[in-house]
Amino acid sequence: MNEVHHYCSTKDANTHVSLKEAIFQGLAPDNGLFLPAQIKSLPDSFFLSLHNKNFREIAYDVSRHILGEEIPPDVLRNLVEESFSFEVPLIDIEENIRTLELFHGPTLSFKDFGARFMARLTAYYRKGASRLHILAATSGDTGSAVADGFYNIPGIDVWVLYPAKKISAMQEKQITNLGNNIHAIEIDGNFDDCQHLVKSAFGDKELRTKMNLTSANSINIARLIPQTFYYFHAFSHSRKNIPLVISVPSGNFGNLTAGLLAKKMGLKIHRFIAATNSNDIVPKYLETGQFSPGPSKHTVSNAMDVGDPSNFSRILSLYDHCYEDICKDIYGASFTDAETVEAIAALYKKTGYIADPHGAVGYLGLKKYLKGEKNPVSGIFLETAHPAKFSDTIKTAIN
Repeated sequence: MNEVHHYCSTKDANTHVSLKEAIFQGLAPDNGLFLPAQIKSLPDSFFLSLHNKNFREIAYDVSRHILGEEIPPDVLRNLVEESFSFEVPLIDIEENIRTLELFHGPTLSFKDFGARFMARLTAYYRKGASRLHILAATSGDTGSAVADGFYNIPGIDVWVLYPAKKISAMQEKQITNLGNNIHAIEIDGNFDDCQHLVKSAFGDKELRTKMNLTSANSINIARLIPQTFYYFHAFSHSRKNIPLVISVPSGNFGNLTAGLLAKKMGLKIHRFIAATNSNDIVPKYLETGQFSPGPSKHTVSNAMDVGDPSNFSRILSLYDHCYEDICKDIYGASFTDAETVEAIAALYKKTGYIADPHGAVGYLGLKKYLKGEKNPVSGIFLETAHPAKFSDTIKTAIN
């Protein structure tokens, strides 16, 4: 845990950079995504004491393990305390089904974990450097979380590209109403168009250098690292001696990739469920072995409207492109808007719990998996956004 760690590109394992370089570059020079060059398991002592740790203690231990000596311990501890000043409750829903609520941050989305951690990490590294420009594409919650996380941080400008009329009214207001160092750009197109513009900008070396560009999308390793923390937190509250299955509502697949990274660090998650809306690229891959990206489709769970998920390349790298091993750890399921709205209504009628559209997709994925599971397992689905952010859909479902 005392060594300096390096990060390599998903396209070339020999491309090694420091954490600071990985954060500031966003994408690797070969347009690959950065991952830790070595992923070591956390020590047994950590797992033996895991059930006695609170979220911030877990976040500190895991980040220290991943980052090595990149950040002084006292600086890292303060960074963790400032980033995660909100609760991460686990709520009982049905027998053997619970939900991990990740929406208690300032913008009511799980994206607050990555954005707030990255903002403070970037500010630490930027000291004395030239002005930094952060470019981010959003299908909804990323933009608001990044905007809030970096708001008024000296020396940093944030440019958020979002698709016109394809995010909720609250999401748009959270992105556009801050001003100062936050610049919102409405794009006539879908999320994939926004993401293509970001990738094109990073592919232009002259522009990238001149503007001192980096990204705050989940392509940036600083966004991915803190998303591993809540998987350890969920496991710390799990029932002993019963395998744990976690259903992850998925769009660009950063959230699921973080879970897989946690598993590679020794976290004993029995299986992950990649639960998607009708943008079912990865579930189809898990069924056929063919990865066939296409145009994204607009749905009521708009934060998952991604037709070409960037983080899929990280999943391939974590498993050395072994299809069989990927399928052992990931189960895929996709659901329509009608099924999503019906699930919100049924869940509310049965339990009184109000799920947002993304959480409802996660719930559906978990229920589908449990139907085919013969052995007893404990299931958690991630609730990634507050239902108030999708009031029109909620009103349709439960009036």
